[in-house]
Amino acid sequence: MKPSPELQAGTFCWVELGTTNATSAKKFYGGLFGWSMNDVPMGPDSFYTMVQAGGKDVGALYQLGQEQASQGIPPHWLSYISAKKVDDSAAKAQSLGGKVLKPPFDVFDAGRMAVLQDPSGATFALWQAKKHAGAGHISQSGGLCWNELATNNVDAAGKFYTKLFGWGSKVQQMGPLAYTIFMPDSPHVGGMFAMGKKYGNAPSHWMPYFAVADCDVSTSKSKSLGGNIEVPPTDIPGVGRFATLQDPQGVSFSILRLSIPS
Repeated sequence: MKPSPELQAGTFCWVELGTTNATSAKKFYGGLFGWSMNDVPMGPDSFYTMVQAGGKDVGALYQLGQEQASQGIPPHWLSYISAKKVDDSAAKAQSLGGKVLKPPFDVFDAGRMAVLQDPSGATFALWQAKKHAGAGHISQSGGLCWNELATNNVDAAGKFYTKLFGWGSKVQQMGPLAYTIFMPDSPHVGGMFAMGKKYGNAPSHWMPYFAVADCDVSTSKSKSLGGNIEVPPTDIPGVGRFATLQDPQGVSFSILRLSIPS
């Protein structure tokens, strides 16, 4: 059986939350999206929690360890991009000015991965599937539907990703904002914009968007579950309605109600 188009090489295939409070994160995201949680033991008192919607994988979450804390790594979402050969892609990323934060390594028999940083400082992961292709619940309510790069160097980041993954790109004007849409052969995979003064010294970063049935209802629900609202529900003409939220540990993510759901 062929994998779905969303899981072909060069597309976002997985999303993972590293959190300082896994118990709180499970309660928040489970309440917000209706996700079910499946704890997979990874060692003494350590679990990798697979999150699911409709019986299919959406992504995962885990508790950050003492090593990450000592390195000053804050709680965060990490987006994974599929690759045919992780080792080759990691080497190519280096040649294009990126950094390899974690060299390629096997994740049991599930796949092979690496963690990289683009020239503007945004972190992402590569995934070469073996027994685990990636998310099975995509672009549906509660599933990953978009990934967005907020960067302090649009030119450097744009050249890096288009050369690394062979993505096409086009710039679309959204009011005063120049928004770059990344495209493989098809369909669109994500977007990019330049961070303005309001972002201060925030580092470049990828943000996941999750599909919802009603943006306003989900935003209110998020607040009742202990989350914060960064950007209130806002219409994007011709696209849908989105909001940017924070979970109780301060991790940002966005929700999106598409005008024409996938």
